Amino acid sequence: MRIGVPKEIKTHESRVGLTPTAVRELIAHGHEVMVQKNAGVQIDLGDDKYQCAGAEIVESSQEIYARTDMIVKVKEPQPAEISLLREGQVLFTYLHLAPDPVQTKGLMDSGCIAIAYETVTDSFGGLPLLAPMSEVAGRMAIQAGAHALELDQGGRGMLLGGVSGVPAAHVVVIGGGVVGTNAARIAMGVEAHVTVLDKSIHRLQQLDFQYGSRINTIFSTVDALEEHVLSADLVIGAVLLPGGAAPKLVTREMVSRMNRGAVLVDVAIDQGGCFATSKPTTLANPIFTIDGVVHYCVSNMPGAVARTSTFALNNATLPFVLALANKGYRKAMMEDPHLCNGLNIFQGRLTYEAVARDLGLMYTPAMNVLA
Repeated sequence: MRIGVPKEIKTHESRVGLTPTAVRELIAHGHEVMVQKNAGVQIDLGDDKYQCAGAEIVESSQEIYARTDMIVKVKEPQPAEISLLREGQVLFTYLHLAPDPVQTKGLMDSGCIAIAYETVTDSFGGLPLLAPMSEVAGRMAIQAGAHALELDQGGRGMLLGGVSGVPAAHVVVIGGGVVGTNAARIAMGVEAHVTVLDKSIHRLQQLDFQYGSRINTIFSTVDALEEHVLSADLVIGAVLLPGGAAPKLVTREMVSRMNRGAVLVDVAIDQGGCFATSKPTTLANPIFTIDGVVHYCVSNMPGAVARTSTFALNNATLPFVLALANKGYRKAMMEDPHLCNGLNIFQGRLTYEAVARDLGLMYTPAMNVLA
């Protein structure tokens, strides 16, 4: 198979779909890999490293899309990229379609086969291609929130851990999954007061057993959310409904009653966000303020630490890229139901139920189109 790796064009996005190590592995299996010039240069993965691994370096993204059978990238295709996709071409990347009807229509109209990292599953009930970026985003959320709490960013002028004789900040994490756990872990590390809310008693028990008195675990209800969000200095939105739009758990009215200079970090923004006041921002202009509350809603947070993120993502995606290349997309997905769960669009048909439900479109089961 001929595999293409275009340079990412989203604002301040320097991650790359395949590392030189991954390229070499694919070539060892008899495949051809084309990488766009300077695709990894920002993270010290220069063209020479890709050439040493056996890749062909190509000048333009147009040539990448025109000559390859499968595109492997990181972020959802931008409008200029969607127009380059061909009928029957495989696209393997993050998509986050539920809050994005424009992208969904573009991909359906292109006739491509779009497989989303974020809906591929594993035998443990997890999301193995989302997990590494969730780990990064969770840890970064505290870093970003701490910066946003500084006075010159519009925040309360607080140090997360406080100092001798001065209380630490109150950090509230909504959701106890991969993002929430990593956010809580970092917040505890800087000695903030940490509360995690979740609807799973089992998950709360796990967190309580793991961290004991260092963490406050609360079963999530409307009352509990209101009580803890209103008193928080920093709130991390770490809610996930696989493939579907995130629920708006913090209302506009709740935001208006929060402390002046409090900070909301919405890690769920890729799926529409879990705060009613959220809107996507970029790493170039990451924050905005509503009712005196600072919002950080960057939709590609891991892109700020692109080198770490690229290697973590490739560790997870490479086995699936190899399966698609070695077997062809149809056989690979029919033999692996977990990979098949990643299929969101197949030649004009929407094949992921949660996305179809949220966008009000017709749903066709993935196995129906593959068979």
